[in-house]
Amino acid sequence: MSRVYPQTHSPSPPSSDLTPLKAESFTIWMKSLVFNTHGCTVYNSNGEIVYRVDNYDNKCCQEVYLMDIRGKVLFSLLRKKLRLFGCWDGYKWDACSAQKQLWFRVRKHRSIFVSLCDDITRSECTYKIVRMDCKLGFKIVDANQEGALVAEIKQKQTTTGIKFGSDVFTLTVQPHVDQSLIMAIVMVYGLINNQI
Repeated sequence: MSRVYPQTHSPSPPSSDLTPLKAESFTIWMKSLVFNTHGCTVYNSNGEIVYRVDNYDNKCCQEVYLMDIRGKVLFSLLRKKLRLFGCWDGYKWDACSAQKQLWFRVRKHRSIFVSLCDDITRSECTYKIVRMDCKLGFKIVDANQEGALVAEIKQKQTTTGIKFGSDVFTLTVQPHVDQSLIMAIVMVYGLINNQI
């Protein structure tokens, strides 16, 4: 079942090739759909499940997979330990060849930075994760474009202002941004903070 509520047709899988013309909102529930396991489930604004992470027995394991609803791996997230500070490498999977390519690296020192490499131009750009005043929210900004907003995550609340639990979030991704990449970065942030 790929919907929060039933409907006759099945949803199409998310594609990083499609860039929406307006900001997209997602609901992130930091729970796995698999009973008694760790992970998270991501719904789009229509209530369809579009991404999932299932860690099964291990919380905060060394390698985590971001998948679509059908279980196709989109990104694998691998924790690397360095002498002073660790980092996470994000590998994008090619569905045709079943190969993976390093797509981004997250480093945490005083701040959390995401270095990514564009496969076409091979130019590097950097995103920065900026914590908001509340404990559960943060923004992803483009450090190369004077802090332009890329995505924002905050605790989900109803239209009347009542907050959901501390494990339910709203993610808003700006237009022309790879949504699966942003979701992978959000998952790394959750792993850094022992939420997944």
